[in-house]
Amino acid sequence: MTTDLPHAAAKIAELYPGVWRAYEDLGEACATAGPLDGHTMRLIKLALAIGAGSEGATHSHVRRAVDEGLDKAALKQVAVLAIPTLGFPRASAALTWIEDITEAT
Repeated sequence: MTTDLPHAAAKIAELYPGVWRAYEDLGEACATAGPLDGHTMRLIKLALAIGAGSEGATHSHVRRAVDEGLDKAALKQVAVLAIPTLGFPRASAALTWIEDITEAT
């Protein structure tokens, strides 16, 4: 379980396994709370990571999206869609974070 996680998350999972299980359970409950399909949820989570300004979360959601077969152009469009709402600098940063992963695969 913890070998696929970023270092900080793996450390929390190791030190506090009950907290980590509860966190995973919460994620599953949120994912099954409505009608959205997996690809739509992944794009939304990517957008939320971009909006939060989290490079690590953006990388994580892009890696998962690529593994799930989402089109790389669709992932980049999420960054472009951020321009009017979050501003050009945030969207530009997000695009580079996305390309960190999409250009490496």
